[in-house]
Parts: sequence; structure tokens; C-alpha cells
Amino acid sequence: MTIAIDTNTVIYNYLKNQTDLTDIVSTRIYRTQTTPKGMTLPALSFFSRGGSSSPIITEIHEPSVQFDCWGSTTVEARQVYRALYAVLQGIENIKVTINSTDYYILYAAQEVEGQDLEEGDMTEGQRWFRCLTFFTFLIR
Repeated sequence: MTIAIDTNTVIYNYLKNQTDLTDIVSTRIYRTQTTPKGMTLPALSFFSRGGSSSPIITEIHEPSVQFDCWGSTTVEARQVYRALYAVLQGIENIKVTINSTDYYILYAAQEVEGQDLEEGDMTEGQRWFRCLTFFTFLIR
């Protein structure tokens, strides 16, 4: 029996070691659909929104992942997005080791260009900006 790969963990372990990204967001990379209450900005959150896997080659997964690049301004959110794009777009055959097991990001490609959005409750004076993008991965 083949156990499904936790693709979010593979992606997270890759991203947390990319200094072009962590120089901006530090350790604020979250594997969640919702942002943590009181989140410090800038930050990055992501989750798999679907995808596919092969019934024949069961160890290969192709998740579609939503990334929310957060900032206190549109410019800051875009800065996170540009760093994310730089560390993901076009990567091939990247080894990620988790607990002595090797996984491979065979490729990553942007599905949707970054979209600028504004979030928050203006009655409470909370305002965040995010740049929303989607990437597809092939992970083994």
C-alpha cells in the first residue's frame, strides 16, 4: 500500500530554506487557508486546493496550490510575491529531505499571475494587502 505524500509539508520544507523568501518573511510561512490571528507582516500562507495523482504511478502527485502573499501595503505584498515567484517558477528536480526520506519537486509552474487584493475589517482599523497566486507542482 502506498501512503500519500504530504505535499504541503514538502513545499513548506523547500520554502523555509529559500533565503530570497525568508529574508522578507522570516519564519512567517503558514500552511493554512486562514491567516493566524494577529499575524505579523509580511508573511506567506498557502494550501493545496486540489490537483491530481496518477492511479498508475501512485507516488507522483500534482497539487494545485494557492499562495497568499501578505503585506501591510500592496508594494510589500508584491515583494513577497516576487520572491515566491523567484524561488518557485521553473524549478526542476529539487530534492527535499524530511526525516531521512527524500522527496522531489519535479517541477513547479505558476498557474495564475499574482492578483492584488485588500483584506481586513476597516471598522476595527485592520487592513492587510495580499497578492494571490496559484502554482502547480509535480512531486514524487
